[in-house]
Amino acid sequence: MARQSRRFGLKWKIGGIYTLVMFILGICVIAVVYELTGSTLRDQLNRRSLAITRNFSDAAAGYVAGRNTLALNALAGKYTLNDGVAYAYVEDGQGEILAQTFGKVPEDLQSAARVTGREVGRREWRWNGRPIYETSVPILEGQMGKVHVGFWADDLDAEIQRALIPIIAAVAVVPFVGALLSFLLAHWIVQPIVGLTRIADKVTMGELETSVGGNCVSARDEIGDLARALERMRSSLKAAMLRLGRDAA
Repeated sequence: MARQSRRFGLKWKIGGIYTLVMFILGICVIAVVYELTGSTLRDQLNRRSLAITRNFSDAAAGYVAGRNTLALNALAGKYTLNDGVAYAYVEDGQGEILAQTFGKVPEDLQSAARVTGREVGRREWRWNGRPIYETSVPILEGQMGKVHVGFWADDLDAEIQRALIPIIAAVAVVPFVGALLSFLLAHWIVQPIVGLTRIADKVTMGELETSVGGNCVSARDEIGDLARALERMRSSLKAAMLRLGRDAA
């Protein structure tokens, strides 16, 4: 029973060590893939949001020049039909809001909308209890104001998660496959040792006719060395027993 426990223990020790290493490596790979892929997806979403806002800026330029607020409001409403867009609004060079899709302009937005400039802007804030990523693009290099497009942050994050889940799932399968292979490898390593142990038991019980044969003797590794040493010991003991028998006769 103790010997069977040792065999079982050796197999599980080898398989367990390989499995642990595979899971540690798997976790590290998943973390790296999650970070790199998530960063790439966020960059792509930022590019998409910037492209939408730039298109809005180009389309709004003529209406801002003519102070056509009706057309501007219709245009802003059109851009809110894009997936993930929360709102859109236009301000002139003095920071006055010419068109918007809020209905009632939030108070904290009124103060923020007075910021003008020629650079693309990004900011995060909350509207209606939900986080917003806002992108701002100047109209005609800031000479005629800016357009602003707000995107639901949780929608963008959910889109990133949906893209990441299949990738992470595919990577996560690797440690489980590695665990299975590790136990198969442990069985392959331990099995010859178990066979040699049985032969050694027979030798200790005086059964010297069972030779150590098979692939173990011809193997060019440590197990092969052990098998050949055991065979030499068996042969030496058999020869010694034969000499003792002849001397006794």
